[in-house]
Amino acid sequence: MSRKGILGLILLAGCLTVCAWGGQGSTLIPVPGDPLPGKGDLSRTVLTYDELFSDATPTSPLNDGAFTLPANAAMPLEQFEGKLELLHPESSGGFTKIFDYLNISGDADSSWKHLPAFSFEFVQNGSHLIPVRQGLIFTGSPSWNYILGPGHVWNEKSDSGYTRASFPFAIVERNQNCVHNGEMMFLFSNKKSPRISKVRYQVTQETCAYMKFDMWGQLPANYSPYIVAKATELKNDEAKEIADRIPRKPFAALATDFPESGLDLNGFFQTIKFKKDITTYGLYLNGTNYVGDCQTRYGEYAFCDEMRLPSYSTAKSAFAGVAMMALGELYGNQVYSQLIRDFLPQYTMGGDWSKVTFDNTLDMATGNYVSAKFHVDEDGPGEINFLEAEPYDKKIAAAFVPFPRQADPGTTWVYQSHATFLVTQAMNAFLQKENSGNDLFNFVRDSVYKPIHWSKGGLSTIRTDNSETGRASGYFGLFYIQDDVVKIARFINEGKGKLDEKQVLDPERVRESMFRNPSSLGLTVSDQGDGTLTGSFHYNNAFWAKHVTPVEFHQYKCDFWIPFMSGYGGISILLLPNGAIYYVFSDANEFNWYNAVHEINKLKPFCGAVPRAQQ
Repeated sequence: MSRKGILGLILLAGCLTVCAWGGQGSTLIPVPGDPLPGKGDLSRTVLTYDELFSDATPTSPLNDGAFTLPANAAMPLEQFEGKLELLHPESSGGFTKIFDYLNISGDADSSWKHLPAFSFEFVQNGSHLIPVRQGLIFTGSPSWNYILGPGHVWNEKSDSGYTRASFPFAIVERNQNCVHNGEMMFLFSNKKSPRISKVRYQVTQETCAYMKFDMWGQLPANYSPYIVAKATELKNDEAKEIADRIPRKPFAALATDFPESGLDLNGFFQTIKFKKDITTYGLYLNGTNYVGDCQTRYGEYAFCDEMRLPSYSTAKSAFAGVAMMALGELYGNQVYSQLIRDFLPQYTMGGDWSKVTFDNTLDMATGNYVSAKFHVDEDGPGEINFLEAEPYDKKIAAAFVPFPRQADPGTTWVYQSHATFLVTQAMNAFLQKENSGNDLFNFVRDSVYKPIHWSKGGLSTIRTDNSETGRASGYFGLFYIQDDVVKIARFINEGKGKLDEKQVLDPERVRESMFRNPSSLGLTVSDQGDGTLTGSFHYNNAFWAKHVTPVEFHQYKCDFWIPFMSGYGGISILLLPNGAIYYVFSDANEFNWYNAVHEINKLKPFCGAVPRAQQ
């Protein structure tokens, strides 16, 4: 054993109660919610001590509640710090196909039906288990990448002196944004032998319109205890992240907080046909995040507040649109008139880019397209080749080659994900020229996402070449939790792009993106959407907007605009003009949120006085 391993064992042996490592003089911040109030008196019937040490092969997933921190859990008596390795996950476990439109997983055994290799470090702060690596982890697997989330550690009296741990994880399709959420649980001890039980895992939920499955198993594992580098910093980061989260209540609390509003909670989903395909939802109002549940095929997800949600095209707004506004504030509005051709030498591969600006491209009005009919380009073979391309050189070629010049820039709106990819790469090149090689995503991460206290797991993105050194995609590829969704929307909508009195986003550009002064926009480029009135939807600066009028909606006496972010499969994030944020993540291709807006109007009217909340 190495000197590092021996030292870790010596320290572990002496850590009989909750302890913190970080060197002399280091100060550990306790995580809000600790210490746990319970005494560990539980009558556990699933994932018991005997089951976790059993060699039996599970035949199906369990109710996800089995992975939840129980109400009477006791503070952990031991400390998990070091590496957790699962043995042979690539060839173990069960798999049941629910729906696979493209037959990606195939009929024979394949890497799609198993977890990729798993060997990761964790630290612990009180009752919180913290992965050292959070965010998207490029595994090299032909099928899956990982996202690991913070979980819990606790003691139960029936565990024969072992300490119990559970944490959330997600597997993410390589080069795609689908997220399949799961949990893991195990027992461990720094004093007993064996040091760790089997690890039970299951994946029973996804936000993925074209591929749904259950995956589960129980694997032998190795636990290697040692002092993890920067352990105290990692533990304190988690404590700060939890402390910085927006206050939350159950969604049902809206009815009791606004008792005289006439609110109908069922009204939010009155026109939704496939409610079972909703991953989660919520409403931010008056400083509180009213959160919906996180349903799976086996009950409520054990870590709803940590469930990872794909951005899909909401990243066009939350990353590419925000990046443009941040560059505009930093370098002036001359950024918007920069030409694509001056920053992407591949522009000669297709179309006419001689006069196409960054602004035109972010608006998806480049003049280079196959068809101006709604979604013909986005669903066409050229765009499919682009979406499937992984190496940068192939991806950027696929973004240019198939699309000829059809109109002058800025005159015709055509929805094309590749346009957002191109402007993202052009902005990246502009930033590198101005700031000696800074990466565009890292620039937005450090200037926006970190200051608004996004979760650590949200501070990464899908990149070309399936690599941390690849180029940020821009048109999709972020991964949120509920708290992240509200924070980015609130920052733009209510915060107007300002942090601690410092303007971070170009304020005029923010007003345009939120349609605060739509008459100044001209709005000559509108979508072919399915609104009941022609031209009632618009797209500007990578944000959508719906023009609500009394002619279309008789319950309103004024007209107003609803800017929103929209993502593939059924993802909607509404930045409402009354300061509320409504979000719903679904994968049933439903975007029916009018009824939700009508219910929110009862709580904080868009036209007229606001009722007092009874809180």
